Amino acid sequence: MKMKYLDKRGWRRVLDSTYDEMLTRFKGEEFLVGLIDMKKIRSPLVVPVVNKSVKVVDKDYKWLQILPKDRKYSMTVMYDENWKVLQYYFDVNTAHYLELGNARRKDVYLDVLVLPDGEYELVDEKDIRRALKRNKITEADKNIAYEVARHIMDEVDRDFDQFTELAAHCLGELQEKIKGNP
Repeated sequence: MKMKYLDKRGWRRVLDSTYDEMLTRFKGEEFLVGLIDMKKIRSPLVVPVVNKSVKVVDKDYKWLQILPKDRKYSMTVMYDENWKVLQYYFDVNTAHYLELGNARRKDVYLDVLVLPDGEYELVDEKDIRRALKRNKITEADKNIAYEVARHIMDEVDRDFDQFTELAAHCLGELQEKIKGNP
C-alpha cells in the first residue's frame, strides 16, 4: 500500500500551488476536504478516461479532494481553470487519517474514474496485481479493494447525483472558509 497525502507534497509536476483544507460534515458524515489550486506546473497532464483524452493538470486547474472518515475510498474532483468538472477520481483506500495539515490515506492501487456524465471505468488493475505479487498487499486486501470498487460503480449507476451533491457541498464550505467567512 502507498501512503498518499492530500496536499500532494513532493509532487514534481506542480511547481507552485496553494492548498486549503478543512473538516466538514454532510448528511451526518464527517469529511476532510482539501483544495489544490495549481498556479504553475512543469507540464500539463492528459489521461485516458473512458476512451477519451482528458487534461487534468494545467495552470489554474484545481483538485478538490474529499476524504470521508468512514468510507474505504476517497474522491478527487478535478476542475479546469473555469471550474468545469473534468472527472471524478475515486481512490480505493484501506485507511484515512483526517488530520489537518497532515491528511493522508493508505491507497490500495485500484481506482474508479468517472466522467461528469456518469460514464466510468475501473483502472489500475495491473498495479494491484503487481502489488499482490510483490507482497505489498494481501489477497484479502485485493479482494476488499475489488468489493469497494464494485460498490462505487454500483452507487454511480444507482445515484451519481449523491457524489455531485457531496462535491458541491464540500467545495462551497471550503470556498466560504477561504473567503474568511464562518
